[in-house]
Amino acid sequence: MKAPTIFFDLDGTLIDSRGDIANSVNLTRADYGLPPLPLADITKMVGNGARQLMLRAMPDFAGQIDELVANNRRQYAAHLVVHTYVYPGVREGLEALHAMGCRMAVTSNKTAVLIPQILERLDILKFFETTVGGGDVPVLKPDPGLLFLAAERMGVEVQPTDWVAGDHYTDLEVGRRAGVHVCHCAYGFGQPRGEHFDVEVQDLRDFAAFLRGTLKA
Repeated sequence: MKAPTIFFDLDGTLIDSRGDIANSVNLTRADYGLPPLPLADITKMVGNGARQLMLRAMPDFAGQIDELVANNRRQYAAHLVVHTYVYPGVREGLEALHAMGCRMAVTSNKTAVLIPQILERLDILKFFETTVGGGDVPVLKPDPGLLFLAAERMGVEVQPTDWVAGDHYTDLEVGRRAGVHVCHCAYGFGQPRGEHFDVEVQDLRDFAAFLRGTLKA
């Protein structure tokens, strides 16, 4: 069986970025005279892009949302990998998937230009043929547009045997709507919210082992 193409989410799937995301939100809140929010509270707000994040973090300033998002993006870009790290097992899992011949891409609601910068600093950019993010398509996840754009850039057609790997319901819904298999990365900080998945793992190495078994079948 031919190795599949795998479309990975970023935050909560490949990297734990909660610390830097929360820091950027609280720096923006400070600029508007607001006190910091706890990490746990901000983590629950993540998953639908910077605009929704800031609406949730600063609802009383909704009329200034474009200004808030611009401020937050500046803050985040200045502190990309201060408190961000690759999840245990991710590097080894990616190495195993690459050795199997899997083609891989990152599709994230994070601002597109920041994605390769983060992956490069964490030394895992080399595993991915392309990265696609916010600003590359008109509608963010759970719309599957990011996935289809990544496939187009890779020169591949999306097949039912391909996979989406992610921690959040938005990723799982993308897989369902795109008609591909779905791996729920349960070690992340997302919320599946009842969305379907074909396999659930606590370590990306387990996903690689699972795929290895299917390719031998």
